[in-house]
Amino acid sequence: MGAIACVAAVTAFAAEPKPEAAINNKNVDAHVFLDEKIKQDAVLSADCLSEGRSWINKQAADAAALRRRDPALFHNGGWSFERRYAVRSVVDGHYISIVRSDYMDTGGAHPNYYVDTILWDSTEKKRISIRPFFIETADSGQTMTALLNGVIASLKIEKKKRDAIETANAQWFESLEPKLLKIGAVTLAPSTESGKSSGLTFHYAPYAVGPYAEGEYVGFVPWEALKPFLTAEGTRIFAGARPEGDEDGTQ
Repeated sequence: MGAIACVAAVTAFAAEPKPEAAINNKNVDAHVFLDEKIKQDAVLSADCLSEGRSWINKQAADAAALRRRDPALFHNGGWSFERRYAVRSVVDGHYISIVRSDYMDTGGAHPNYYVDTILWDSTEKKRISIRPFFIETADSGQTMTALLNGVIASLKIEKKKRDAIETANAQWFESLEPKLLKIGAVTLAPSTESGKSSGLTFHYAPYAVGPYAEGEYVGFVPWEALKPFLTAEGTRIFAGARPEGDEDGTQ
């Protein structure tokens, strides 16, 4: 190996983050990663790490049971699992939006990816929902219906950008409902105005609103569309515009 290649290999190895939790045996290679912003908050870090450890422990236990029942499932070796927690935005200094991404390779035709989100209140030191920002969030109510309409409109625009017009139809949005737990994993979008949020972003893994080949989608509903439904707290934290380059929801 040439000198340049050696340096590149060493640099890449050094840059690889160390997992906060790991299980490595004949059945699984599983890891949990927290980004540096999360690790700066001891309570938040402990919360995420506890959840992450529980997840990889379950994957390891399930894989061990499956190997005992059907060893042929592991003919190519152990399965791979990875969970990453990454801060998406910090609003008003204490509302922290986190994207939780899961990678799972169990020997199928391709790996699977899942996404969920966490909204953390560092003042109250607990997970919360977006309910405090809205006057009402009843299932199929005005707020949730408006949010769903906004999400679908946004996703159709994203599909057009990817030349995926043929999947921008009702079939791929049937799993979304005007309910807080059925509309998608939500985060507070960052804003061009410091300390504020420009609206809500909704995160969808492959297969959720399109074929696997289309990858992940992020729908965006600007705060201006939410004005009629906001509480005083919601009115206070929303302002500004969505930053350029935020389309993938990882700003």
